[in-house]
Amino acid sequence: MASAHDIDIHDFDSNPSKGEPAHQHVDFRYVFYLADDNPPTITLQSEEVSGAQWLPMHKVTSPTLRAKLLHAQLDGQPEPVNASAIIHDGHGRYLLHLRDAYKPWIWEPGCWSLLGGGREPQDRTLLDTVSRELREEAGLTVAGLEPYAVEYVTGTDGTRVPIQLFTGRWNGDPALLPLTEGVMLAWVRPEKFPCMTMLPSTRTLLERHAAEHPALADGPTRVAATVPAQAPSGTVLNVVGVHLYLERDGQVLLGLRHPDSAYGGGCWHVLAGHCEGEAATACLVREAYEEAGLVIDPADVELVHTVHMKDRPTDPPRVQFFFRARHWEGTPQLREPDKCVAWQWCSAKDLPEPIVSYTRAAIEGIRAGRVYTELGWSR
Repeated sequence: MASAHDIDIHDFDSNPSKGEPAHQHVDFRYVFYLADDNPPTITLQSEEVSGAQWLPMHKVTSPTLRAKLLHAQLDGQPEPVNASAIIHDGHGRYLLHLRDAYKPWIWEPGCWSLLGGGREPQDRTLLDTVSRELREEAGLTVAGLEPYAVEYVTGTDGTRVPIQLFTGRWNGDPALLPLTEGVMLAWVRPEKFPCMTMLPSTRTLLERHAAEHPALADGPTRVAATVPAQAPSGTVLNVVGVHLYLERDGQVLLGLRHPDSAYGGGCWHVLAGHCEGEAATACLVREAYEEAGLVIDPADVELVHTVHMKDRPTDPPRVQFFFRARHWEGTPQLREPDKCVAWQWCSAKDLPEPIVSYTRAAIEGIRAGRVYTELGWSR
């Protein structure tokens, strides 16, 4: 990384041996910051210079050069020109941005990341930069953004880039934001980070922030928690599950659950997950990418079946939404091998055994044109 530092103009006498008349040289001098611990290979022009050396600021001994560096107020560290925001709700959830997977030229393709971007001429400060990026990328305004830290990440050209991080609180619904870049926005809790595709530096940063900002006790509760105070007397919470129904040439995509899985161990099942304080379609898109590396646009899904069920009389009731994706990108991958050991396209007419019972009921209902099934309520 370099910054223009000095311009020097000096006279040269004529040189008949080179056919050069008397002239002036204009030298543009730059200060280069060493971005990595290992200096790059430098090829010197021997007719111009005899050596080169990387020096920390305190070891610059030339009075003239040191005076110029001090006058420029350089401290030996590159100034950040990028800014990102750590947005949390104060209750343990972080707003993360899933970037496009099939654009290798962009920053962090296919990764969960923070919203942010590079400084532009109209930005007076990096706070202006991150505020503008939030508005442009997600139509989002977060009041009270504060500087958090300067972190270094590896840029697209392999060099280490400093990023000014800001932090702020927001507690809205990401599904309602007009996202203009990437695949989706979602609230995520730290325990999910190990299962997600993100740069190690991003994960470390967020885990550090979470350790420094413990979730408030009155935060959003999970589905199985107590009924909110505003719910009518006698209300019982229903667990909401989302399921991906992919069909091609008469075959449906099924996954073989790990034998030690908490639910459906050793059985075939469609790709599925539970809503975590998010819209059902947002949950579907998130789970499809996290579990199988599939990229789906929420606009390309449709609800094709609902199962309202109870596994056992003592279990909470469950509402299981099955969404068909009309289009998707990617080939199913085993991204959570502790949950699923195989993906397979299976005949919708001849489903494999053993298969999760409500999955079979839903697929048969979809093929028959039914939109609703009830299971387990007569027991």
